[in-house]
Amino acid sequence: MERTSRHTCNLTIEGIRMSNHNRTSHDFLTFSLQAKVLKFGQFQTKAGRDSPYFFNAGLFNSGALIDQLGAFYADTIQADGPEFDMLFGPAYKGIPLVTTAATALARRHNRDIPIAYNRKEAKDHGEGGNLVGAPLKGRVIIIDDVISAGTSIRESATWIEKAGATLAGVVIALDRQERGTGALSATQEVEQKLGVPVTAIARLEDLITLLAQDKAATDSLSAIQAYRNRYGA
Repeated sequence: MERTSRHTCNLTIEGIRMSNHNRTSHDFLTFSLQAKVLKFGQFQTKAGRDSPYFFNAGLFNSGALIDQLGAFYADTIQADGPEFDMLFGPAYKGIPLVTTAATALARRHNRDIPIAYNRKEAKDHGEGGNLVGAPLKGRVIIIDDVISAGTSIRESATWIEKAGATLAGVVIALDRQERGTGALSATQEVEQKLGVPVTAIARLEDLITLLAQDKAATDSLSAIQAYRNRYGA
């Protein structure tokens, strides 16, 4: 996740014609811009890189916003996700994400899917333990916002494996498509290490396509293209 910004500026995208092929990703990016979850300016990433854009899923912080976010997750899972039996959300951001995704799957696609999530610290009273929700079994999709170092994804995969379930894939909101520890992107590193697909609602290349259609976004587009040339995988 990106750290606090040094400078920010906001941009909204209006009147852009979007192809049917990329409509979901473009609608999601437009929604994120309007909600000010996606911003342009100067930011420092967890890896210490100076980034010209910032995506903070924690700012999907109202009922209407989290409801719409869930619809994007559900539609992406339904259209592009792997076969699965349940959803898992890594603490802490993954908890509301997995909840709204499952709710939207039930409402929009008539799929009543069980969910589970973990605690950061084990509970020593009541039901106890680190896991909350339905028992982990069958094929499990992990729901998260972005992949930076991939730590939460790997920890979640460990919980799933220990329970005797099978990790089917990962679904995230935005794939930054930038290098992780080597030549591969952080997303590709997770795919390679865990042997499952990572599906994103939108990717950096979708954002570049969207910005290229807006004359007011020239400066942001140039900065993002330069960043991708430097750090892209």
